Amino acid sequence: MQKIIRSMEGFIFWSRWLQAPLYLGLIAAQGVYVYHFMHELAILVTKAGSLTENEVMLIVLGLIDVVMIANLLVMVIIGGYETFVSKLDLEGNPDQPEWLSHVNAGVLKVKLAVALISISSIHLLRTFINAGQIEDRVVIAQIAIHASFLVSALAIAWTDKVMMQTLAMSAHTKH
Repeated sequence: MQKIIRSMEGFIFWSRWLQAPLYLGLIAAQGVYVYHFMHELAILVTKAGSLTENEVMLIVLGLIDVVMIANLLVMVIIGGYETFVSKLDLEGNPDQPEWLSHVNAGVLKVKLAVALISISSIHLLRTFINAGQIEDRVVIAQIAIHASFLVSALAIAWTDKVMMQTLAMSAHTKH
């Protein structure tokens, strides 16, 4: 019976590798964002003389949005792989992200929540700049979505803080 249980546990532990293709898919999605960024940048550069200030600002905000989504993808790809699949062998690599040395599921959730708020903020700014062409109900819905991101991020951060304090206290009482 022990042999069966050990085999089952080994298989369950191995199953984390099923996530690897998902991270590869996110890398492909990041390639699509690079293409989108370059396309929008080409539009900005080639039509710069004929664009209004608002149009330039909207395109630039779109470029910033793409960069922030790409940053989010990098956090999910690298942080998720490191946390849930396998450690990356990056010791001594000068390009190793500083945040990777202390990443765990809680830190990753907080970082992702902050990234989503940042992306939502850019979308909201684009909406405010374009407010004259957007229905009020759409603006209100976007504000509500942004507010829900804020509340969710605060709840995630607070929960992570409480969990860390609980872990620290239980580790302290064991000594």
